[in-house]
Amino acid sequence: QLQLVESGGGLVQPGGSLRLSCAASGFTLDYYSIGWFRQAPGKEREGVSCISNSGGSTNYADSVKGRFTISRDNAKNTVYLQMNSLKPEDTAVYYCAAVRSLAWCGLGYTDFGSWGQGTQVTVSS
Repeated sequence: QLQLVESGGGLVQPGGSLRLSCAASGFTLDYYSIGWFRQAPGKEREGVSCISNSGGSTNYADSVKGRFTISRDNAKNTVYLQMNSLKPEDTAVYYCAAVRSLAWCGLGYTDFGSWGQGTQVTVSS
C-alpha cells in the first residue's frame, strides 16, 4: 500500500529554519514526482515546491524562492524540504504528495494522487 509520512514540522521563530521529510513506504520513489503543498486556515491549498523523479527538475512558488530547497534521496525513499528564513505567513499544514511520472514536476495539487497526512509548521515569536 502506497503511503507517505511527513515529519519535521513544529514551532519556530521568524527567521528560523526547519527541514521537513516525506518518507515513502509501499512503493519506490524512483518513478514518482513529489510535491510539497501547504494549507493555512481559511485558505486554499497551494503548491510550494516539487521535484521530478530523478531530481533533475525542481520548481518553487514565488513566495518561497530563495528560501526553500527541495531535495530527494531515492536510496532512502525520502524527499526533503529545507525551509530557511521562515516568515509568519509560512504558517500552515504542509503536505507531501506523489504522482507517477518521469522527468516532470508541477505545482498543481490536482495532478497528485497520493497524499500524506500533513505536518504543522507554525512561525511565530
